[in-house]
Amino acid sequence: MKIILKNIGKQYKEDWVFRNVNFEFLPDQTYVILGSNGSGKSTLINVISSHIIPTKGNIYYSLNLKEVKQDDVFRHIAICSPYIELIEEFTLVENVSFFCRFKKFLDNITLEEFIDITNLHGFEYKPIHQLSSGTKQRLKIALAILPDVSAIFLDEPCTNLDSEGIKWYNNLVNKYINNRLIIVCSNDKKYEFDFCNNELHLSNFK
Repeated sequence: MKIILKNIGKQYKEDWVFRNVNFEFLPDQTYVILGSNGSGKSTLINVISSHIIPTKGNIYYSLNLKEVKQDDVFRHIAICSPYIELIEEFTLVENVSFFCRFKKFLDNITLEEFIDITNLHGFEYKPIHQLSSGTKQRLKIALAILPDVSAIFLDEPCTNLDSEGIKWYNNLVNKYINNRLIIVCSNDKKYEFDFCNNELHLSNFK
């Protein structure tokens, strides 16, 4: 997927979170959006993923040289973010099964294979509200990286992960992100975006 930002800005009341953002995200490339806490990284990735409408500017999406309408963008992307909630009353298996009604996994990964990949054995039938924050984060990350989509958005993906979880995240990324557009938001935690080849600094758009 290719995403072009033209003079994008987002304003809340009197304050501009960012403005005049002109940038191209190219297919099969990896990007990190850098900025301090509260700089607007999450807002920008919400705008890029079409969850939030920008105050000004336009965004253009294309896939294999064909335009993708904004209403159809969600079909081609997956996102992991602190503000994306799992269904707390569902078990882990029920959450994954529900997710698979909307997006298929790469290589027809089965539920059993998903559990193996995430190292979440023993948690399959526990309600999400009984899981630790780190376990929930592993599930969120896997539900963003493993679907068969063209673009992946990872907003501070290592939040709540311990050192073992960070190692698992990096292994998952290295194995499964090939040939897709990847955009990571981070406040300079290099272990979250070591694999990214391009940078966008939000401080340039204030």
